[in-house]
Amino acid sequence: MSFLADLHIHSRYSRATSKGLSPETLFIWARKKGLTLLGTGDFTHPAWVGELKEKLREAEPGLYCLSPEISDTLSSAIPESCRGMTRFILSGEISCIYKKDGKTRKVHHLLLMPGLQSLGRFNRRLERIGNLGSDGRPILGLDSRDLLEIMLESDPLSLLIPAHIWTPWFSVFGSKSGFDTLEECFGDLTAHIRAFETGLSSDPPMNRLLSGLDRLNLISNSDAHSATKLGREATVFGTSLSYAAVRNAITTGEGLEGTVEFFPEEGKYHLDGHRNCNIRYAPAQTAALGEKCPVCGRALTVGVLNRVMKLADRKTPLIPKPFLSVIPLAEILSEIMNCGEGTRKVMDQYEQMLTEMGPELEILLYHPIESICSRLGPILAEAISRMRANRVIKEEGYDGKFGKIRLFENGDI
Repeated sequence: MSFLADLHIHSRYSRATSKGLSPETLFIWARKKGLTLLGTGDFTHPAWVGELKEKLREAEPGLYCLSPEISDTLSSAIPESCRGMTRFILSGEISCIYKKDGKTRKVHHLLLMPGLQSLGRFNRRLERIGNLGSDGRPILGLDSRDLLEIMLESDPLSLLIPAHIWTPWFSVFGSKSGFDTLEECFGDLTAHIRAFETGLSSDPPMNRLLSGLDRLNLISNSDAHSATKLGREATVFGTSLSYAAVRNAITTGEGLEGTVEFFPEEGKYHLDGHRNCNIRYAPAQTAALGEKCPVCGRALTVGVLNRVMKLADRKTPLIPKPFLSVIPLAEILSEIMNCGEGTRKVMDQYEQMLTEMGPELEILLYHPIESICSRLGPILAEAISRMRANRVIKEEGYDGKFGKIRLFENGDI
């Protein structure tokens, strides 16, 4: 079977997240998006783990579902066309901040665990190192290599996946606090890293410019801080539903069918610049300025594209697995309707479209354009057709400011 998965998300216990994030809310929006497998997020936080134990039941080996007494009460919140099965996999993100080779390193990692017993052993080890209750994504003064070792000792079937690997401030290859190679980060345990996460500001071809990543598989996830952002990036699996099958696909690539991507230009660290100075530059412009801001004189935030180009040893990327860059449906409706994507007008139309044709990602990825045209109208059909063909207008993001992807020139609609 083929299904869509979003393995990297957060709960309401992480900083700067929606306070409405709960297992119930995540389930509802997973169904609206069309996600069969969803990470639990924040599996180190004691209160969140307690809530997961209370509300989830093991369905398949290593995968969990909402208890029937809870899921049965949620049917009225989900359009009939979107109802179906969603499973949870135990996942969490950890922020490692530490000194190595004379530099302060700040690296985020996505971790997956095969069961609650393994997770219990892992969390008991981490409790000796830092306060797990302070944040759903805990900050630990722990070397990435040592985190990997503790995880493997807790359960050798667990997985550590470097998160959003190019993000300037908090990633393995980040320009501000990362490394130039995986070996510098993970040392003698590097062979246990079998996959990485692209992040919103890069896409598969960009990542395949670096031969040092050839042996690793790539996955994409939303890193959602609110339920409506689920599935903005996702991974397509062609496996059975079990932790072992998902783990095997991530580590070997067998059954890993492709990814759903943000347009990388929309990511908030794609280009270089200074947000406060309203300065945005392509890599060549940044180099000409010596990486200094002409307004304030401080160092520019070097973005993902620049960092990829610095480390790349290919001019033409190794052919990646299939992927499609998408624009969230609410953003498309916002452009068509000329109002904010969170407005009642847009959300009412969004819900009507899901009722008519099913989950969001099925509309964006799979439904024939002719069917979208006849059922949802020619303007939306043209918008999705342009998106699928990469005929978009791009305003790149930089230094923490999201970019903007448009489908229509003024007057087109």
